[in-house]
Amino acid sequence: MIETFLWLLGYQFAGELLARSLGWPIPGAVLGMLFLFLTLCLRKGIPDTLRHNVPRLMTHMSLLFIPAGAGILAFWPLLAERPLAMAAVLLLSTLSTLLISALTLTLLLRRQQSRKAKP
Repeated sequence: MIETFLWLLGYQFAGELLARSLGWPIPGAVLGMLFLFLTLCLRKGIPDTLRHNVPRLMTHMSLLFIPAGAGILAFWPLLAERPLAMAAVLLLSTLSTLLISALTLTLLLRRQQSRKAKP
């Protein structure tokens, strides 16, 4: 489990370091997640430590939303200045997430069916 935390925190740290050093407005955790995804794609597999421990961590995923909620409260005055812009961003990001998820699921189901059809 410690190795899993090292993987996750290491990539989050790398993302934070890059975001802050370049002054990008992208959260470091998002960059770290992207780096982890790219690493796993290049490795063409998931290490056993992540494969076995990440599902256990995901059962407590609701705890990960606490920092996001605190961030919203911290920036509330800025968010309250532009309620229409915030509503538009929330709507567009939600719709794009749903669309991308649906397209990904469709693609993966087609791939799975084509593999089953081959002898």
